[in-house]
Amino acid sequence: MAHPQGPEAERAEEPQRTVLLAPAFVRLWSGTTASGLATWAMPFILGLAVLDGSITAFDLGLALATRTAGFLLAVPFGGLLADRLSRRAVVLWAAAAAAAATPLVAVGVGGSTGLMAAAAAVVGAGQGACRPAFQALTAEVVDEPRRQQANAAITFSVRVTTLLAPGLTALLSTVLGIGPLLLITAALWAVAALAPPSGVRGPVEARARSSFRAEFADGMREARRHPWFIAGLGALTTVIATGYSATGVLLPVVSRDVFGTEAVLAGALTAYTVGALAGAVLIGRRRFSSQGWTALAGLALYGFAPLSLLFPVDPLVVFAAYALAGVGIELFNVPWFTAAQREVEPGKLARVSSLDFLFSYGLAPVGLALIAPAAQVFGTDIVLAVCAVLCFLAPAAAARAPGTRHFRRSTQD
Repeated sequence: MAHPQGPEAERAEEPQRTVLLAPAFVRLWSGTTASGLATWAMPFILGLAVLDGSITAFDLGLALATRTAGFLLAVPFGGLLADRLSRRAVVLWAAAAAAAATPLVAVGVGGSTGLMAAAAAVVGAGQGACRPAFQALTAEVVDEPRRQQANAAITFSVRVTTLLAPGLTALLSTVLGIGPLLLITAALWAVAALAPPSGVRGPVEARARSSFRAEFADGMREARRHPWFIAGLGALTTVIATGYSATGVLLPVVSRDVFGTEAVLAGALTAYTVGALAGAVLIGRRRFSSQGWTALAGLALYGFAPLSLLFPVDPLVVFAAYALAGVGIELFNVPWFTAAQREVEPGKLARVSSLDFLFSYGLAPVGLALIAPAAQVFGTDIVLAVCAVLCFLAPAAAARAPGTRHFRRSTQD
């Protein structure tokens, strides 16, 4: 077998030092962090535009709906293209499209709702195409022994953004205004397009390609080849569509009606983010012997979030439950991404990752839309109890699937 040449050989010869010092990873981390910050910022900035009267709540809802639609439509195509072309090229063009469309969102604010909504759809499409490409590019840039640390560092930066960015953005809005803030997010998308390094995999030769439909079906077959992946994805989708959606919709209601203050809402969300930061640090430093079961147990911890809203407890109990949920979600996320990058056939990784994002994130809006009507029909307590039970049971059921103990297809569990 020929020895690897070029960037792959250089990475193979690097000493096994921390991945945080590797220049290629620093570039990758910069790109993923910039895309994550830009993704988070747009809905927050448009929310500020509602507060200052530039747009209406209907305009905001329409823009976010079209952005979500663009994301969901682009995710599977992004996965297909990232497996067919260079992953770096897909990141470049997807992020560049989001960067180009964001100024049009700014033009539409207070001017044309249609333009704002259409541009938001393009931004969402760029975001959706980036996600599976970034996942696959990480597997190319970082060697397997250091991928867990790399994924932990990436998710840590996302959580820091979530913790610090709202206050900073609100402060900047008093000086810059909505339009300039949106232009800053366009610059972040430009960083996401230009910063990441090249991977080791080039485009697939034309004669080796099948139709898009056949390649998507091939990605589905690859996903089904890993029972632990199908089971884990089912558990993750259940938790996001029930527990995450329930707390997202009902936490503000409980904070207002039960505790009589919005401080519980703010405190719970802050505790969740702090817990997630702690979870990212923990999983970046330690590998558990039964990694898959530990990850699923961490995912099940999210059940304590809706459970804490069921009873008239001290606010500190709610904060502790949300902090525990935050720790657990990162105990799941990082090994989950790392296992997919290790176990899935490299040429199909982006397609399998796109299925992950399509199902887990794609069903979240459905859950958000159904929670409020369900609470009106059955009562808030019933909905919270059912969601908590599902959050506990879904990961437990997934743990029974072959390979879930270590998130490995060949492991004898």
